[in-house]
Amino acid sequence: MHWSSWILIPFVGALIGYVTNTIAVLMLFRPHRQRRWLGLPFQGLIPKRQPALARKIGEVVGQHLLDKKDLVQALQKIDLRTVISELIDGALDKKLADFKKIPMVGAFITPDRIASIRDSIVDSVLENEAALAERLEAMLDENLDVAQIVEEKVAAFPTQRLEQLVLDVARSELRAIELWGAALGALIGVAQVLLLEVLN
Repeated sequence: MHWSSWILIPFVGALIGYVTNTIAVLMLFRPHRQRRWLGLPFQGLIPKRQPALARKIGEVVGQHLLDKKDLVQALQKIDLRTVISELIDGALDKKLADFKKIPMVGAFITPDRIASIRDSIVDSVLENEAALAERLEAMLDENLDVAQIVEEKVAAFPTQRLEQLVLDVARSELRAIELWGAALGALIGVAQVLLLEVLN
């Protein structure tokens, strides 16, 4: 067998392996919209399966990663005293400004009295902190479906943006798949040349 076969056949094998793997990687996302090729509908795997993918991601996030109790626990870590104080201050400022305009009443509205009123309201609210947490958890149970929210967000996510995210994360791995295709194709080419040598 001529020496050029030892170069040409492995080279063709490497080229075929590289091109087929590159096409396979591209077909994960392309085409983004359904097209017809040889009369058959054709679309990239991820765009075609995006609704099913969205549903599965929603299930995983809603059932295993982010539970409603996790949200309640996160909310319990918030310094409620500061938050409630700020809200009450904002509400009181508006109302007290009107009262301060009244001559006899305005003299009794001092900063110390306002702070005392605010603190007593905050204390009253925080006395029922456990009940507030239970009520909040019940409201989340009734009104928040994490799985559904995630599913809708992923389903509505533009496929071009989804493709870019995957490429940003896994570009080197996808490139490795293409190069492995070339390497395997070259090895198959060498094996073919050896087989032809043996048979001749």
